Amino acid sequence: MLRPKPNIEKLKPASHGGIDYLELEKLGISPEDVLDFSVSTNPFGPPPGIKEAMEQALVDRYPDSEATELRLLLARKLNVPAGNLLIGSGSTELIRLVATAYFGPGDLVIIPQPTYGEYELAGQLVGARVLSQPMPEETAFQLNVAETMDLVRKHRPKGVFLCNPNNPTGQYLSAEDVREILSVARDSLVILDEAYIAFTESTWVSIDLMGGNNLVILRSMTKDYALAGLRLGYAIAAEPIISVLRRVRPPWNVSSVAQKAAVYALKADGYLEECRIKIKEAKEFLVEGLKGMGLSPLPSQTNFFLVKVGDAAGFRWALFKKGILVRDCTSFGLPDYIRLAPRTLAECQKLVAAIQSLRQN
Repeated sequence: MLRPKPNIEKLKPASHGGIDYLELEKLGISPEDVLDFSVSTNPFGPPPGIKEAMEQALVDRYPDSEATELRLLLARKLNVPAGNLLIGSGSTELIRLVATAYFGPGDLVIIPQPTYGEYELAGQLVGARVLSQPMPEETAFQLNVAETMDLVRKHRPKGVFLCNPNNPTGQYLSAEDVREILSVARDSLVILDEAYIAFTESTWVSIDLMGGNNLVILRSMTKDYALAGLRLGYAIAAEPIISVLRRVRPPWNVSSVAQKAAVYALKADGYLEECRIKIKEAKEFLVEGLKGMGLSPLPSQTNFFLVKVGDAAGFRWALFKKGILVRDCTSFGLPDYIRLAPRTLAECQKLVAAIQSLRQN
């Protein structure tokens, strides 16, 4: 039998939150009957009217590979040249494009962990070596920035992945933290993944750090505007980096429907701020409700947070049988933790009641 490349043969898919449709089919459960707290997307859905906007897409033609209308609109909103932007089919596609363009067999990339599993997978796809920097439970999963800088000085990696705020811990690096890492990583490509920045507290403007030409900022419209079924993200970087990424990007990578939806969402002034207020309220309710049951949610600066429950897989399964899905963090190396992202206030009340019921049995 023809074998794939050795690094591909050893590859294991990264685990993600969200509904496993095969699991639902085996159990005879409809996706509509599941309350999904395992994904950290906007629980209030896309802006009203988006379906009508999507219907305007010309599906009998190939989409614009450059996503010109969307890219120009984003450029104006972010106050950056359009040449500093690349639109992707979700930020995960962009992670793989970065790895394809810049990393190769034997190259070293540094990844603080626990974090999003696709960084390591992207490195493995191209044969790169991964150096994991642990963020231990004893330090509340905070990144030791001085240690990161020492690792960069010692190993001179080809790339450094920083998830900010970090998934699944919700910890958020300061501008000074990232600036210090960039200062010692001048020969490395630093990938700053801001997929969850829209619902993060006390944010700073990372675009201001792009002067060194070795920074790629990734963002996700999937999370912001609840467009997970369409897949939308974008990269912000110096024009030479964007030019390189365009060369390895598949043509027509973002559908016409997705582009129409994104343009409409960006023009929905005030919608995201309304959602931020309601998400913060729901998160506060959920945190206090869990504390009232003796559980201890970890501090988080974004909309999701970790909760130590003991047997995460068992806890997930017990809630799943009640039609509620939470993120088992075993795949992050945290088998005692689940990750929760608030939904509507009414749905958070149902989750608290379900957990209360479990703890009484």
